Amino acid sequence: MADLRALFSSNDPVGSNEAFTNRQNQWNLVATALEEHLRHTADPAFDVEDLEAPRDNVVVFHGVGGIGKTTLSRKLEAALADAGHRPAQWGAPPWSGERIWPVRIDLARSAGTDFKRIVLTIRAALAELGRPLPAFDIALRRYWEHQHPGEPVEEYLRRGGPASRFGRAMPQQMQSALSDVAQALLLPGTVGSAVGQVTGSLARALRERRQTVRALAGCARLADLLEAEPDLDALSFYPHLLAWELAQLPADKAVTPVILLDTFEDTGDRHRDAERLLQRLVWLMPNCFFVISGRNRLQWADDALQGQLDYTGPAAWPGLAPRSGRPARATGQGGARQHLIGDFSETDCDTYLAHRLTQDDQPLIGPETRAVITQRSHGLPLHLDLAVARFLEIRRTGRTPTPADFDHTFPALIARTLSDLTADERHVLRSASLLDAFDLDLATQAAGLAHQATARRLVERPMITEDPHAIWPYHLHDAIRTALRGADDHTEDHWTPADWHRAAERALAALGRQWQDAGVLLPGRALLVACLRQGLRLARDHHLTDLGWLTAAAYAYIADSVWEPLAPPTHSPAPSPGPEPQPGPDTPADALAELLTAIARRQHEHRERTAERLTAVLDTGLLSGELTELALYYRAKAHKDLGRTDAAMHGMRQVADADGRLAPRAHRGLANLARIRGDFPTALAAIPTLGWKGRHHRVLAHIRWPHGDIDAAVAAFEAARTEAEQHDAPGERAIAQTLLALVTAFADPARADDELALAHQYLAPLDQRATTLYAHVAALIRDAGTDHDVTDRATVLRAEITVAGLAWLTPLLETVLAFHHAVRDAPDDLTTTLDRLREATANGDYAYYVDIAAAMGNLPQTAESTVQWLDDAHTVRERWRALVTARQDHLRGTP
Repeated sequence: MADLRALFSSNDPVGSNEAFTNRQNQWNLVATALEEHLRHTADPAFDVEDLEAPRDNVVVFHGVGGIGKTTLSRKLEAALADAGHRPAQWGAPPWSGERIWPVRIDLARSAGTDFKRIVLTIRAALAELGRPLPAFDIALRRYWEHQHPGEPVEEYLRRGGPASRFGRAMPQQMQSALSDVAQALLLPGTVGSAVGQVTGSLARALRERRQTVRALAGCARLADLLEAEPDLDALSFYPHLLAWELAQLPADKAVTPVILLDTFEDTGDRHRDAERLLQRLVWLMPNCFFVISGRNRLQWADDALQGQLDYTGPAAWPGLAPRSGRPARATGQGGARQHLIGDFSETDCDTYLAHRLTQDDQPLIGPETRAVITQRSHGLPLHLDLAVARFLEIRRTGRTPTPADFDHTFPALIARTLSDLTADERHVLRSASLLDAFDLDLATQAAGLAHQATARRLVERPMITEDPHAIWPYHLHDAIRTALRGADDHTEDHWTPADWHRAAERALAALGRQWQDAGVLLPGRALLVACLRQGLRLARDHHLTDLGWLTAAAYAYIADSVWEPLAPPTHSPAPSPGPEPQPGPDTPADALAELLTAIARRQHEHRERTAERLTAVLDTGLLSGELTELALYYRAKAHKDLGRTDAAMHGMRQVADADGRLAPRAHRGLANLARIRGDFPTALAAIPTLGWKGRHHRVLAHIRWPHGDIDAAVAAFEAARTEAEQHDAPGERAIAQTLLALVTAFADPARADDELALAHQYLAPLDQRATTLYAHVAALIRDAGTDHDVTDRATVLRAEITVAGLAWLTPLLETVLAFHHAVRDAPDDLTTTLDRLREATANGDYAYYVDIAAAMGNLPQTAESTVQWLDDAHTVRERWRALVTARQDHLRGTP
C-alpha cells in the first residue's frame, strides 16, 4: 500500500510503500484466540441467547500513542479478508473452511463515529451475505423511522461514514424483511408499508405464538424489543437480534464476523456512556469476535466499575482479568486476552526505515542515518514516521539529509502524548519524566501535589510500564521521556526552565526522604544506590546547588566497599598521556558525581588514573568540607597502592586531623602505613583507638601474620568477619574471609580450600578487584610446593597486578613464590625470586617480606634490615621456616 504523504512530497520517483514490520506475535495471539472462539461457537452447547455465560470473545491490544496500533488493526483486517494480504512471516491461520468476515471501525473522534454508525456499519458489512436478517432489520427499521422520519437509510449511507464502505444492499434487505413479515401477517399493502403497524402486529403475533411467524418465534426477546421505545438505549440491545440471526444462517452461509474497534480511547468520557454501549454490543454478540485497540487496557474485568458498566468483574470477562494475582499493570499484562504492544527492536526499526523510502529498489535513508533515528526512537514507530517526514522535508530543499539532522526529538511526540491527558496528569507526567523510575509517592511529591489520585490515574496509561518487583515500579517510555525533556514544547501549559528547576528540586528532596525514611523497610544497599543514581543525575543535569542528603548518602555508599556502578559524570579529565584534557566539573553536583565515580571505577582503572581524577576534582574547589575529606582519603589510598607511602601518609594525616567521619579510617590507614614501613610497634599502638569503623581486628591480623603467628592472625580475621556480619557489611565480610583464606593457606591447605570457596561465594555479587587478586594469591599459597602451575599462574597474576596499578601486591606475590621454591627446595629459583623481591621493596616499603623469604629458605638475614618486629627476629624466622618444613612433610605424606 502506498504512503500517500511520501508519494506527494517530492518530484523524484521515490518508492513510498507503507512499511509494516514485525507484529508476528500479535497475529499469533489473534489467530489463537479466534481459533478458540470458533471451537467455542461450534460446540452444540453454545447458546447465542445465553446472557449469563462468561464472555471470552474479545482480544485487546493497548499501547502508547504512535506505537502502531492502527497500523496493526488495518493489517489484521486485510489479512483476515484476503490471505494474499497476509505478511509471509505470519504464516497460515490454524482454522480452515471457516468464513471470516472482518469489519474494521475507527472510533476516533475525528472520524465522527457514534454508536448508531457502528451498528449500521456492522449490518451494512453483513449485507454482502445477500439476504435479510429479519429480526434485526425490522427492529432497526422501526428505530430509523422514529429517529429519522422522512430520511431514507440509503440517503444516510450515501453521505459517508464507515457504513458507506460496504454494499448498498442493506436498505433493500430491510424493506424485504418488512414486506415478508407483513405478508406473513396478511396485512394490507398500505398497512404493510407502515413500520409501526407491522412491528406492533408482529409483537402481538409473537406473544400469541401464531404459526405465521414461527420463523421469528425462536428469538425470545424480539417482542420485548419491538415494544420498547425506539431510542438509543433500545438500539444498543438490537445487536442481540443480529447475533441471533447470524446463528440461524444455514451452514453454507454461516460467517463469523471479526469486528475490529480501533482508537478505543476516544470513546472515553466521565460517565463511560459510550463505553457502556460498546460493551453491551460485545456482550450481546457472543458469536462475533472483537479485536479492540487503544491506548489503555480494557478495565471491564475490574470489580470497581460495577454500576458504571453493565457487565463487570473477572467472572464476566475471564480473559481480561489480571493473570495469577499480579497487578493488572504489571509489565503491561492485563489478562490472557489483553496485550501491551511493545516497541520495535533495533533490527525492526532499521528494516522499517530501509523499506519505507526507496529509490531504484535501494533504501533512500542511509545506514548511518537509520542508526541515529533508531537510537533516538527507542523503538517507537511514531518517531520513525516523524523522522521519515523530516527526511523528505530536508530533501525537498535540495540538501541531502545527514545523521546530525535526526539527532533530536520531535515536538509532535509531545502533542500526541499529552492529547488525552488532564492538566493535572500532564503536570505529573512532566514531573515524572525527571525520574528514571518512580512510585506513586515519588511522582506525587515531585509534582508538588498533596494526593496520589492523579498519579494513580497516570500509571494506568500505556506510556507507563510497570515492574512490580523493582524498587520503583513505574517507568515512562524512553522516547516520550526524552521528548518531554528535550524537544520544544508548544503546548499551552508548557513549562519554563524555572518550572523544570523547581520540579527537579522537589524530586531530589523526595528521593532523599525515601532513602532516609524507608531505608528500614528495604534492607541492604539497593535503595541507597538507586536513590544515589537518580539523585546525582538530577542534581547534575539541573545544576542544583543544595546537595543536602547526597553527602550523607555518599558516605553510606563508600561504607562497605561494595562499589555498585553509579551514573557516569558529565565531565571527565582525559587520561595521561592522551589528548587535550576535557573541561572538568563546573558545579558541586558535577564534582560529587565525578568523585563517587572515580572511587567506584578504581576497581577497573589503574590507580594512577584514580589519583589523577581525584586530584582534578579536589582542584576545582567545588567540594564541601566533608566531601573534600572523602576525596583526600581515597587519593591517599591510591598513593598507598602505587607505593607512594609519603604522599599517602600526608593525605591520611590531613583526614585524621580533620576529625570527621573518615577519621577512624584515616587512623587505620596510618597504622597500615607504619606496618608497610616495618614499624610494627607503632601500628600495634594504634589499634585500641580504631574500633569497628577503623577495622581494628583486620589491622591486628595484618600485623600478626607477617610474624608467622598464623593462629593469632586467623583468630583476628575470624573476629573481623564476625563483626562484619553483625554490622550487615557484606563487602567487609568478603575482605575478611578472603584474607582468612590467605593466611590459613600457609598452615592448612585443606582448610584453605573451604575458606577460599566461601570467599569466592562472598565476592561473587561484589566488585572488589584487589580482594579478588588476594584470593588468587591465596590459591597460590595453598598450592605451593605442588606442580599445579604455580609459577605460570604467578606470571599471569603479576601482569594483572601491574595493569591494575596495585604495586603493593607485588612484594606479597614474590614472597608467595619464595614459599613455593623453598618448599620445593629449589635454591636457584629462590635466589632469583629474592632478587625480584629486593627490587620491589628497594624504597623500604614491605621490606619485612625480604626477611620472611630469607627465613623460608633458611638463608641468612640481611644485615641492613630495619624491620621493627614485635617478637624477636629469631622467633619470626623459626616460625616461617617451620611452615615450610610442615608443608614439605604434608606433601610427602609424613604425619
